Amino acid sequence: MSPQQKVLIVDDEPDIRELLEITLGRMKLDTFSARNLGEAQALLGRETFDLCLTDMRLPDGTGLELVQHIQQRYPQVPVAMITAYGSLETAINALKAGAFDFLTKPVDLARLRELVTSALRLPAPGGASTAIDRRLLGDSLPMRSLRKQIDKLARSQAPVYISGESGSGKELVARLIHEQGPRASGPFVPVNCGAIPSELMESEFFGHRKGSFSGAIEDKPGLFQAAHGGTLFLDEVADLPLAMQVKLLRAIQEKAVRSVGGQQETVVDVRILCATHKDLDAEVSAERFRQDLYYRLNVIELRVPPLRERRDDIETLASHVLKRLAAGTGHPAAKLHPQALEALKGYRFPGNVRELENMLERAHTLCENKQIEAGDLRLAEGNCAAEAGVPDLTRIDNLEDYLENVERKLILQALEETRWNRTAAAQRLNLSFRSMRYRLKKLGLD
Repeated sequence: MSPQQKVLIVDDEPDIRELLEITLGRMKLDTFSARNLGEAQALLGRETFDLCLTDMRLPDGTGLELVQHIQQRYPQVPVAMITAYGSLETAINALKAGAFDFLTKPVDLARLRELVTSALRLPAPGGASTAIDRRLLGDSLPMRSLRKQIDKLARSQAPVYISGESGSGKELVARLIHEQGPRASGPFVPVNCGAIPSELMESEFFGHRKGSFSGAIEDKPGLFQAAHGGTLFLDEVADLPLAMQVKLLRAIQEKAVRSVGGQQETVVDVRILCATHKDLDAEVSAERFRQDLYYRLNVIELRVPPLRERRDDIETLASHVLKRLAAGTGHPAAKLHPQALEALKGYRFPGNVRELENMLERAHTLCENKQIEAGDLRLAEGNCAAEAGVPDLTRIDNLEDYLENVERKLILQALEETRWNRTAAAQRLNLSFRSMRYRLKKLGLD
């Protein structure tokens, strides 16, 4: 680390300021101290800092106000919050506001040094954009927004919940957050939570000691230990059984794990990213997912848009896939006939980017003269946009009339399929009987 790097320390307790100054001084860092929010803001206006450490409670305001001030005016400066032990809600609010990470009092000096080292490795804001652009293809508005969010989240240690449909690219997004952040030199450990047998879950996550159960013939580290210093990506986290959710929550909160059959806890330094194609809110409401774990994982939610919401990117994605398929064959990439491209743009892609890749790989193999015709795509019936009810906007004169017509058709179809049993039709449409009766009256079908 360069001796020119400067750290701003904000705390009204002289002992804490002195402890931080001594520790950071030994790391060859220049420190500046402020006793309150006003002094901190004045120093920020005069000096250029590489990091800010701030207490949550200040005589004239809060550390949260300082985080927001820095985010607005000095976004290149990472901020770490120092909170009282057990103030998890405060820490989460700080992370949501843009804090890099947090420490609890009494300050653990080893943890402090790790945090400072990580924060000072951060690239400048926007510095990751080129790498993200190469990996995350598409220039549609949803993708431009996603890239900006990845760039911002890479500069934080906050847990991120990546939501999106199957095949939309959630693991790629998680890898980009890891690779563009200060943990890039550490491991990225992805795990499909739904693929681990429940009886082996604790051993897989936390490791086990030799002889701790039948078949444990040697010590084995778990996924948390394997991800130490890096990122643990929990894919399909909604598939974790409730008993494992309790143990996972404790490991995240305590930043330590105990292997099966072990007596001592092992400290682990991991950033948690998770994803699922399920609706976690609905899983919590159905009591299949613990609310406390949900709040701990879902500090920041990042939604990956499905392919049907970024149809303008289909041509770019298809061209990239076809070039990749041709690479190494010695032959030029196959071309999409204009009608084939239009067919792709009109398809709903329930399997998203993964389905597009599989579809093009099959068409690339079957097509003649290196040109993919619409028929080579073998699009699944019933998933074309027009057939699935996605309207042609040029043909809609009145949105209210259009929606009313769609509603009438769906209700009539349900009534006919249930031989005009209103209760059964309501159940088929997932409506209450009262709501069904209201709609029938509104549409003149009663």
